[in-house]
Amino acid sequence: MSCCALQIAGLVCGGVGMVGTLAATAMPQWRVSAFIEGNIVVFETIWEGLWMDCISQLGIRLQCKFYDSLLALSPSLEVFRALMCIAMGLSIIAFLMGIAGVKYTRQTKEDPQGVSVFMLTAGIAFLLTGVLVLIPVSWTGGSIIRDFYDPNVPVPLKRELGAALYVGWVSSALLIAAGTMYCSFWCLADTSPKSRYQLPSRHRWQKRDFAGGKSLSMHAYV
Repeated sequence: MSCCALQIAGLVCGGVGMVGTLAATAMPQWRVSAFIEGNIVVFETIWEGLWMDCISQLGIRLQCKFYDSLLALSPSLEVFRALMCIAMGLSIIAFLMGIAGVKYTRQTKEDPQGVSVFMLTAGIAFLLTGVLVLIPVSWTGGSIIRDFYDPNVPVPLKRELGAALYVGWVSSALLIAAGTMYCSFWCLADTSPKSRYQLPSRHRWQKRDFAGGKSLSMHAYV
């Protein structure tokens, strides 16, 4: 019962983390303009994401523009794009493997080793996804904080942490938690009692005498 609850909890955490990964990748609020010191233009908010820049005017009008050329992007942004795209693919694969593992567990309870294959695959995929999401999100957050307190950076270029970064951190935590749950389930399934591998009982070694039908153990032949 506890193993089934662990599977369901891991599947829920992984599903929410997968949706959060997709949302963080698509959201433009990675970097948000900061209103500090002499920057009094508060009716416009600049959003910078992985794929586009947006300008929000008083929360009513929103204008977005995709980046024109891939060659004009910074190397770090290209790497972050690649990592988030890989994370999206891995999260979907891990979620599907988790669903297959839950269905296989309910249908077949006599083969824990077969169930553990799905669980281990889903757990490793969730863990990798969580790490891949954590790298670009944390790197971007660190660079924003460093530039914010750097006096050499002009005030109009200072940015604050956007909502996409918080979504990415929460999603990464949920994905790592889901991977830990599935790997724990694999450990439990691997160390569970395997009655089918026990040695045959003594009565299986007994043979009947061809003449009288009397049961003779193996010690009788010695």
